[in-house]
Amino acid sequence: MCQLFGVSRSGYYAYLKRKQTDRDADAKKLISRAYWRYEGKYGYRQLQLMIWQDEGIWMNHKKILRLMQQLGLQAKIRRKRRLNVTYPTGERVAENLLKRNFTAEKPNQKWVTDVTQYRVGDRWLYLSAVKDLFNNEIVAYQLGERNDNELVLQTFTKAFAKQKDVTGLVVHSDQGFQYTSHAYHDMLPQVGAQISMSRRGNCLDNASMESFFSHLKTEGLYPYDIRNLAEAQSRIEKYIRFYNRKRPQRKLNKLTPVEYRRQFAA
Repeated sequence: MCQLFGVSRSGYYAYLKRKQTDRDADAKKLISRAYWRYEGKYGYRQLQLMIWQDEGIWMNHKKILRLMQQLGLQAKIRRKRRLNVTYPTGERVAENLLKRNFTAEKPNQKWVTDVTQYRVGDRWLYLSAVKDLFNNEIVAYQLGERNDNELVLQTFTKAFAKQKDVTGLVVHSDQGFQYTSHAYHDMLPQVGAQISMSRRGNCLDNASMESFFSHLKTEGLYPYDIRNLAEAQSRIEKYIRFYNRKRPQRKLNKLTPVEYRRQFAA
């Protein structure tokens, strides 16, 4: 073909290179816009879902990865932090009913819960949260400056006020002191819920809750220069609303937790 049309070999390959660049120009703009809209927090897989959510365009994840590499775009690296865990000395420890089966067929069938901490200067902010494994929705949370039993009890008071019928519900936690307290073990059976606990020192038994906390800190806290607890609390509350209502998940057929629950109800 080159001989027939009198085109040099180098000219032909230069044309191919220009054509390839032009073909990807719109996709690069779309990827760059989405990347910076979410402040560089996401890698190619989550960016694929965000583009679908915002633009209604489904792009192959391999193409997004290739173009991100060409554009020099990379997700911000997660910071790993070791948490101090306090184990109980009493005997109020429950069996591991969940056994790492982080799926549920309907709402209020399986919940996971935990407490995490965030430091601002020399002060700490504690977050207790409850997550429904059916749609990964945060059904209730409580913030406080003290990591105590009341923080957890208030969280479940909110959760049970929203979800009236939780008979047969399995609530899974680690063996932290809040979850082995008499008040916790008295509260859950009163509403027909069963208590499940991770094995001691095994964070993988509650990996679903740990995953949410990781997303929260990486996307909602670490990118910002937070100077006081009020700002940290505002960032956490804003991110939980975003996570429930605006952040699509591959597990949920590219829907957000709230959309997935509404679709099930319909």
